[in-house]
Amino acid sequence: MKIIHITDVHLVPPGQQLFESDPQERLHACLAHVATHHADANMCIMTGDLAHDGDEEAYVVLRDALRNFPVPVRLVVGNHDDRRKFRNVFPDAEADEHGFIQSYADTPAGRFIFLDTKQDGTHAGWYCEKRQAWLDARLGEAAGKPAYLFMHHPPFRIHLQSMDTIMLRNPEAFAAVVERHNIGHVFFGHVHRPVSGMWRNIPFSTLAGLNHQTALDFAESGIVTSLEPPAYSIAFFNDTGLVIHNHEFLDRSPRFRYNPNRDKGHQVQRMQSDQ
Repeated sequence: MKIIHITDVHLVPPGQQLFESDPQERLHACLAHVATHHADANMCIMTGDLAHDGDEEAYVVLRDALRNFPVPVRLVVGNHDDRRKFRNVFPDAEADEHGFIQSYADTPAGRFIFLDTKQDGTHAGWYCEKRQAWLDARLGEAAGKPAYLFMHHPPFRIHLQSMDTIMLRNPEAFAAVVERHNIGHVFFGHVHRPVSGMWRNIPFSTLAGLNHQTALDFAESGIVTSLEPPAYSIAFFNDTGLVIHNHEFLDRSPRFRYNPNRDKGHQVQRMQSDQ
């Protein structure tokens, strides 16, 4: 099984830019690249901050961009999103009985669960008791099979001060739920950087956003934004585990075939860089 992970699209209304970049252009380039090289993917998940200011016009841009996309898509909301405006444009988006944008899908790899960690009035995340109960029930239904969580906010520190102040605010309560079950991996967004590791013996990963990034500065307490390259990730699930590749899809640096039998001059035979 193969999935695509995209995060932090930060769309704005047509004609606007964000940090001297065009989020709509980035989205179209990303989707075109996925459609060309990974149309066989089983699913594409976008883990939140679909719109920068929760504008309805931005969600229309997303809806229109996905109209002919060949891969099934699941959308997760983040702190920059607006649930009501999102549902106005995506009325078929699944929600739980309390109106949180949460759903699940049973796949050959296990149960995928898409979480809503948004808390109105703050950029930090929160997972209330109602959502915890919903998650506990959905994990219980998996009956011990691996479950994979897709969410916006990380429930742990990543050692970037600016992001750690707006992580999930009640990580212990969240951990108390997930530790009772078989969690295969946590995919998240929010931090605009490629980060991976282990939390409470659960592997996790995130990646660069589509429009802008968070500078890698461990001493800085404020949010410093950069225009490092965007990326999406390709995750392969198989009988023995999970492998994730991050791809900077706008990279056009030279490519060449390596031939160890050539002379020491290491001449290169350049290839077209379109991958």
